[in-house]
Amino acid sequence: MSRIAVEPPRDPAHGDLAVNAAMVLAKPLGMAPRELAAKLAARLEREPGITSVQIAGPGFINIRLETGWWGRHLRRIVGAGRDFGRGVVPGGKKVNVEYVSANPTGPMHVGHCRGAVVGDALASLLEFAGYEVTREYYINDAGSQVDVLARSAHMRYREACGEDIGEIPEGLYPGDYLKPVGITLKEKFGDSLLGRPEGEWMETVRQTTIHAMMDMIRDDLAELGIVHDVFFSEQTLTRGSEGDLVAETIEDLRARDLIYEGRLPPPKGQLPEDWEDREQTLFRSTEFGDDIDRPLMKSDGSYTYFANDIAYHRNKYLRGFKRQVDVWGADHGGYVKRMTSAVKAISGGEASLEVRLCQLVKLFRAGEPVRMSKRAGDFVTLRDVTEEVGRDVVRFMMLMRKSDAPLDFDFAKVVEQSKDNPVFYVQYAHARAKSIFRNAAEAFPAVSFPLRPLEPEDLAAIEHEHDMALVRRLAEFPRLIESAAESGEPHRVAFYLYDLASSFHGLWTLGKDLPQLRFIHENNEQLTTVRLHLVAAVAAVVAAGLSVLGVRPAEEMR
Repeated sequence: MSRIAVEPPRDPAHGDLAVNAAMVLAKPLGMAPRELAAKLAARLEREPGITSVQIAGPGFINIRLETGWWGRHLRRIVGAGRDFGRGVVPGGKKVNVEYVSANPTGPMHVGHCRGAVVGDALASLLEFAGYEVTREYYINDAGSQVDVLARSAHMRYREACGEDIGEIPEGLYPGDYLKPVGITLKEKFGDSLLGRPEGEWMETVRQTTIHAMMDMIRDDLAELGIVHDVFFSEQTLTRGSEGDLVAETIEDLRARDLIYEGRLPPPKGQLPEDWEDREQTLFRSTEFGDDIDRPLMKSDGSYTYFANDIAYHRNKYLRGFKRQVDVWGADHGGYVKRMTSAVKAISGGEASLEVRLCQLVKLFRAGEPVRMSKRAGDFVTLRDVTEEVGRDVVRFMMLMRKSDAPLDFDFAKVVEQSKDNPVFYVQYAHARAKSIFRNAAEAFPAVSFPLRPLEPEDLAAIEHEHDMALVRRLAEFPRLIESAAESGEPHRVAFYLYDLASSFHGLWTLGKDLPQLRFIHENNEQLTTVRLHLVAAVAAVVAAGLSVLGVRPAEEMR
């Protein structure tokens, strides 16, 4: 029953845990929620470690735990270290996460950055939760844009051979990033590609250029700590070793009466110039929740992009991926229904496609919009951003909003050392924990790390309400990981880490006025050792959470 939740109540005065089981199970069991809640409460009251059980509202159950339970839980957190919260999914379910998948026509720009980080963090989150994850990049190398790329590279090749090419013609890619490709073509083929018809050099130049672009893209992604497991070429859908996978997919759908020849009504509003009222090969996508049926063949007999995409996702399904996640730009929102319907169709309902849309990132410098790139001339490259502020800052800040909400990225603010800068605030929590350890080791050379397990008699030293609030926050981490992985929302980990850092910094500050809350007691080694468990737990959970986001925990702040 995934709808059953056991979590801290919004108001701590109501207890330590709130359970909605009676609300969820009442109808299936044919009982009133409060009647079922009373039965559950009577059973829970007999459980060791529970001091009180109360029924609230229409059937919520509020539970209060004995103080010692939290101390024992702290011991488990410290014992697990960075593995605290790591899950094990029964059967090790496979998940395919496809992200970035930018056209190989130039360097990665900041528009790709957010999807790259969201996809990579989501993959890490699913891995931490116990899934078997494959990170995949779909290379769009079969469309007309790669022919334009090849023509652009051929001009740079002519330039490398000494020809004055003048201005790059409109419609071709003008970027200087193609100059090294031109040089590579000259080194590999000399002047043998000069003065020949396009049909004779196109395939050679296209493949060489795509290879060079993908090398550049891999390098750009590596700057962000992103490495894919699979790079799937769109070309292989029709020209791979397994034959024409698109034709195979169409025939599979036709055999199940999911394809027919028919006409589509004209689109609402003004007709586009290229619209044709003709009989087409159509997929019955409306049977799976789409708005209209979708064409799979163009008038010239070639496949639509949609047909290629169906074949690609069918290939994923045949590779064993029943859970598929795609991370797309927000401008692809209109494509979601047709693709989710297609995945249902090609899998007979066994597979599901989840699409995470990423809104635009707006760049600012001290409040002023940033529009130009020092390298690319008309857009800001991913490498520009990463080199200026660092990989960790970029990754954390890209996850400090839900992916489908717009994000402002200010170069000045993201490097500020203040509470208002979330990446600094969280990394400072880990650095502060490490600093406390160093100071404790200096004050008490006999203190050993890792710390000895807490004994029952130690728990009295960590029973203050502020200590308990921190432990409760730490205890939320496994459930947070599980729910964030289930919903595909890695930003929730970033939000949680900020709240945890705030609790930790707040407890440290309280120690200035309340000596019993200090982590180091200069004249009491035993008390120091006990209270260092709080610090160790925070360091472990912050490090684990940051690893999910692909951010390195700071050992010290400079």
